[in-house]
Amino acid sequence: MAIYQQRFPSADWQAVSIEARDRAQLHGWFIRPQPDTARCVIVLHGIADSRSGSVGFAPMFLARGYAVLAPDSRAHGESGGEFVTYGVLERYDVLQWVHWMQRSGCTAVYGLGESLGASIRAAVAESAYSDLPAIAEYRLPTLSLLSKTIVRCGMAYARIRFGLDLWQISPLQAMAQTSTPILLIHGLEDEKTPPWHSQTLAGANHRAVLWLVPHAGHTAAAGVAPIEFRQRVLAWFADH
Repeated sequence: MAIYQQRFPSADWQAVSIEARDRAQLHGWFIRPQPDTARCVIVLHGIADSRSGSVGFAPMFLARGYAVLAPDSRAHGESGGEFVTYGVLERYDVLQWVHWMQRSGCTAVYGLGESLGASIRAAVAESAYSDLPAIAEYRLPTLSLLSKTIVRCGMAYARIRFGLDLWQISPLQAMAQTSTPILLIHGLEDEKTPPWHSQTLAGANHRAVLWLVPHAGHTAAAGVAPIEFRQRVLAWFADH
């Protein structure tokens, strides 16, 4: 943590942890600007990343007076958990973190989620997928029919062996039902999660706003268009 503290010397850094519903220990960093604030952002990383990557978004929020929570998702970084569950357990983990933030003095909580991310006032999701089986099949380097078979067998095995019902994960259904204003960001050159996923999500909720970023790959909008990314995200939170 020390190397990151050097980048934000005026902020108050805390190593924090919570216990998930399945008793997994989840760890993160909570960074408060000075003077302190009741507006807070939870920044969620994607698969195979950690808070060391997502904390790179902290400066733009700290500069505007937001506190930042950067947790390690389950089975990533220092957090426990046997494996990634693609939202089955992670959604409860996020709610646990939000409740922790509220108990820590956050009266307005916002969310920024990369690739994978009630009480959140507004959220930003970059490179989101709309359907778990569809994105799993897309990322398999096999023929279409064989991909479908592999994915469905894998999902069936997860339910039988570990009790994880991956079929219940439906970002599209969640988007249609949520009242949280969501800004969707997607690079037009995203080869891991094609842009049509965010386009489909945007079509499911009239309150959602979609920004398609030319020349940007997977979760690369901030690198391709840093000024516009910062302006759009901060304005989205400020407007809600």
